[in-house]
Amino acid sequence: MARTAVPYSSFVGNGNLADPAGTNGDPTNGHTIAAAKPERTMLRVNNTSGASKNVTIKAGTYPPAWAAGQGDLVVAVGATSTQWIGPLESGRFLQSDGSLSIDLGASFTGTVTAFLAPKAV
Repeated sequence: MARTAVPYSSFVGNGNLADPAGTNGDPTNGHTIAAAKPERTMLRVNNTSGASKNVTIKAGTYPPAWAAGQGDLVVAVGATSTQWIGPLESGRFLQSDGSLSIDLGASFTGTVTAFLAPKAV
């Protein structure tokens, strides 16, 4: 099955961003962020489950991810809590199609939100 898309919510320089709802977690298929900009990406993972769950940012493919050999980044998100992840390195996590891949632990419930920081203000 195809991974579930997570769209960017873009911060605006000298502006504001309403709190986005996020994308419902899909522990079966995982998630993808298309046309990713890892160094400007922050992920907010909200775990509504009663147990800690792992979130895995998948190592990229070489090329372009020359540091993919460092492996996946696995972050534990505590029960009923929120974890912020990033920014990330394109040299480690960028997939050959320019996306980021995110996997969620079994029985994960909650949301994943991708934020994109502005280049410069």
